Amino acid sequence: MSDLAMSADLESQLEKYRTELTGYCYRMLGSAFEAEDAVQDTMVRAWRSHEKFEGRSSLRSWLYRIATNVCLDALNAGNKRARPVDLSGPSPLAQAALNPMPENTWLEPVPDGRVLPTVADPAETAVARESVRLAFVAALQHLPPKQRAVLILREVLAWKAAEVAELLGTTVASVNSALQRARATLAETEGQVPDTANPLDEEQSKLLERYVAAFEGYDMAALTALLHEDAVMTMPPFDLWLQGHDDITGFMLTLGASCAGSRLMATVANGTPAFAHYKPDPEGPGFVPWALQVIDIREGAITGMHCFLDTERWFPLFELPDRLEG
Repeated sequence: MSDLAMSADLESQLEKYRTELTGYCYRMLGSAFEAEDAVQDTMVRAWRSHEKFEGRSSLRSWLYRIATNVCLDALNAGNKRARPVDLSGPSPLAQAALNPMPENTWLEPVPDGRVLPTVADPAETAVARESVRLAFVAALQHLPPKQRAVLILREVLAWKAAEVAELLGTTVASVNSALQRARATLAETEGQVPDTANPLDEEQSKLLERYVAAFEGYDMAALTALLHEDAVMTMPPFDLWLQGHDDITGFMLTLGASCAGSRLMATVANGTPAFAHYKPDPEGPGFVPWALQVIDIREGAITGMHCFLDTERWFPLFELPDRLEG
């Protein structure tokens, strides 16, 4: 085989793992962009050192070892991403103020297609979707980096303890201990679990149809009927978050009043329903990007409206139009 053919073959072999590795790195790092950078770094390292790969483990295991090291190096720099609800209590509407925080403060949304490889087993699909939910990835950020890796490899990817021990260069007993501590921390931090997006049942689909109608019509009575009494609304990069339908709808009628007349376009993010939110263009007809909304649903009600406002980052990542015509 020629060198060119060997290079093409190696590239093809590596690319097969890109999506699942991106999902792994996203869970580790909490950032869609950092995850893609980490996977690219992993691929470059694998390419450069492939001659040293002696086949003592599978190519997949070897790539995960490299990706883990890349992520641990990044996490050792100390960055830990969060949601607004992780950093403070809710703000009463009367005290609502929009204070931006640096981009690297926040847990980031991610398109399902970037992190969820296609698998035939519905049970595997369900686990994968649940493990990229914002609440789950936020809970992972509370774990020390190696505990985070152990929990993802064991609980999400279903690796055996011996395989994880080999990857991390430690013992099975150490892996089992780390997993036990990680589970205990998650039990304290994750909170109630929202429903995942795929497949939406008929009740969820109708709930989202009513949400779109209420939001686009700016009908606060109709919106209130859809929100759980403890629903939250977050707006990264601002640290403000609101709880309860009265404060949420009150905000939408005051500081958020310019969203009246908006349009929503359905998408999916983090294994849950999401919408591209376009506001009326203040300079003429049509609609311009305003937010990526990630929606939490639980027990037939909307429990979370997570509005990511940095549309110059999110809309290209989600391959969303840069405007809608009137």
